[in-house]
Amino acid sequence: MALLSASPKWPTLPEYFHDWALVDVETSGLRPGRDRVLSLAVVTLDGHGRRTGEFSTLLDPGCDPGPVHVHGLTRARLAGAPTFEEIAPQVGALLSGRVLAAHNAQFDYDFLAHEFARVRSWVPVSRRLCTLALNRLIAPATPDLKLGTLAAHYGVRQERAHDAQDDVRVLTGILQGSLDAAGRLGLDLPLLACPPRQDYKPFVPKTSCPYRNPGRCQAGNCLVQGMKVAVTGETLVSREELIARSVAAGLNMMTSVSGQTSLLVTNDPGGGTAKLRRAVAEGVPVVDEQTYLRLLDEVQPGQAKGAARPAVASRRRAAETPGEAAAAPRTPTPALPAQRTTTPGARTGPGGADRPLAGRRVLVLGGTHEEAGVARVRVVELGASAAVNLSAKVTDIVLLPGGESDRRMSRITSLGLPVHDADWLLAANTAPVSETGSVQQVPVAESRETTEVLVRGEVVDLAEAGAMWTVAATWGQLTACDVDVVAFLLDVQEQVAGDEDFVFYGEPEHPDGTVRLATDGPTDQAVSVELERLPLEVTRVVIAAAIDGDATFSDVGAVEVVVTRGIGEAPAALAVLDAATTERTMVLAEIYRRGEGWRLRAIGQGYDHALADLARSYGVDIAE
Repeated sequence: MALLSASPKWPTLPEYFHDWALVDVETSGLRPGRDRVLSLAVVTLDGHGRRTGEFSTLLDPGCDPGPVHVHGLTRARLAGAPTFEEIAPQVGALLSGRVLAAHNAQFDYDFLAHEFARVRSWVPVSRRLCTLALNRLIAPATPDLKLGTLAAHYGVRQERAHDAQDDVRVLTGILQGSLDAAGRLGLDLPLLACPPRQDYKPFVPKTSCPYRNPGRCQAGNCLVQGMKVAVTGETLVSREELIARSVAAGLNMMTSVSGQTSLLVTNDPGGGTAKLRRAVAEGVPVVDEQTYLRLLDEVQPGQAKGAARPAVASRRRAAETPGEAAAAPRTPTPALPAQRTTTPGARTGPGGADRPLAGRRVLVLGGTHEEAGVARVRVVELGASAAVNLSAKVTDIVLLPGGESDRRMSRITSLGLPVHDADWLLAANTAPVSETGSVQQVPVAESRETTEVLVRGEVVDLAEAGAMWTVAATWGQLTACDVDVVAFLLDVQEQVAGDEDFVFYGEPEHPDGTVRLATDGPTDQAVSVELERLPLEVTRVVIAAAIDGDATFSDVGAVEVVVTRGIGEAPAALAVLDAATTERTMVLAEIYRRGEGWRLRAIGQGYDHALADLARSYGVDIAE
């Protein structure tokens, strides 16, 4: 499908008409709040793509500039540059009322948000657009989606990579080319709401409790390291000192009370605080401050999270072999699909009798959720990959009953894509067939899809364990509901060692930074995992999606999971997953240790219960 125009035009679609603020930052590191902005460039455009403003500057961060070999910004170069506080009003005026656009926009937005927070202000934008997410939807014919690669694809000259001023100039051309391609496909822009926030705080390293929770503190017994302790009401010792002494003793200090709380400390047992009411309802032991301080002097050793519990050996998984099923969470759940190990290239090689659609990417329109799911399974069986959105890589359309009214059909017709009925998939036994039913062999050179296509239960090796791997989930906006992607870091007992091992929208980053959640659009979220830096006790990272509200995955439709080594890299594997009808939560994939390496397994197992129930099944302490 040829979408690249020799001279891309600024789109005239009303829904694409926005005032834009294109932004690029160079930073001293990768963690907003801890690291600082060293260089900033902004270009503003009106709704017709005409430049209306421009600003760029180096910044004195007051700290080590970090990886100079990447950005070239030494202390000497930054000496004498303004601070962010000095340029914040000018930058705020450029951003105000505009859609912020950046490549990997969450990175730039979060850094700006923390810089503005340091000067007691906020980013004055309400929406942002990630050009990386937009091009994931477009799926241009490029080896990856890095800024330099897309620049070459859209005919933009890149002069100085990792230079904020040049990068934002390049971004301007990429945005124009991307909007032109998206307009030809009729795509909705993945605009993400980001209302101005004032709750960003400087980065404070979190110290997770290194011990397992041994349970309740029984009357007359000592405290044990790992116990979860909460405090409510006024204290004689300052709250900060009390918490610091407790943490130093190896206790897990909590800000709320649940059924897993070991002890509540209060000097007013008749008080009506929410924590006290919850403790009484859950039967959590309650002591006063003086009693707690005495117990604090004699805290007993606990069990380290990385240590094996008794009987763990009998529960540890043996070496996995094809056909072996993985263990499910402890709560009763449907069985997960059996494991199948894929052979590299098995699904993407030249077409043959068993893979007549190899290299094709097929979009199924219409039908019920079950009918569309069956068709997508058939597509993969025939060697093709299934699409959930219309993109530049789609080569064929399968039209099920009702699909002719899909709003994308006018675009499909204008693009000249071949449209088939369901019988096309049944007839394609030896080679692709044309719309008239005649056999039509696809030359190997025309193959579009070269990524490993996984079915439920299938496994692929992650060859570079030292790399950061990203699992991105994308779905069609078939109904108005919010879908949240989450991650659980599990030990050998298939449980989280602590609540901090649950990464979700409220806590989008693990305390050590090894697992992060990014939201790039309303239907595009990703979990990134640094495998080499994961704690040794973590043997598995489970990635799931959950619907907020009463909708189900039959309303949402299929979810596409794309696995890449890093951000913006070429996909290493993909899977299109269909839950059945009533599920509100779905386990998408898992990354797990295999000997000295790691593997990823496509799962696609749905559950009727909500996210809180799934979290509890993995041992997360969720208050009612």
